[in-house]
Amino acid sequence: MIIDTIDNLGKYVALNPLFADVVEYLKNNDLQTMEVGKYPIKDKDLFLNLSLAKQRTKDTAFLETHINMIDIQIPITCAETFGYTPLEDLPDFEYNAEKDITKYGDTKAQTYVTVNPGQMAIFFPQDGHAPCIIEKEEIKKAIFKVKA
Repeated sequence: MIIDTIDNLGKYVALNPLFADVVEYLKNNDLQTMEVGKYPIKDKDLFLNLSLAKQRTKDTAFLETHINMIDIQIPITCAETFGYTPLEDLPDFEYNAEKDITKYGDTKAQTYVTVNPGQMAIFFPQDGHAPCIIEKEEIKKAIFKVKA
């Protein structure tokens, strides 16, 4: 997991070459004014889900992991707290290959971190994360899905 400002995303390009495409996309598009939806960038290897997500609490948020994709999550309209637990500490749950997600039921996160607009959280396949813990009723957020 990486927490940093969006302006520093370019420093992480060595971790995955598709991160450079995300940097370029962010330079040329205003997430604030874009409509909610799915935006293909590089076929199935890189796309953006721009969504309005409903509020979750630490009690209702669930941990998830992905095998094939890295998430770059960017809160747009308000601060967002993420639960975090390393994959090695998570119990076995069924993986949904079609949606590339494992949901860990009622398993609670080991720790929490808050990310503000202008910042990002990068979750790799080894990072269990519980998104959408917010104080408002909903959040507009960007999730770049990057082929791992």
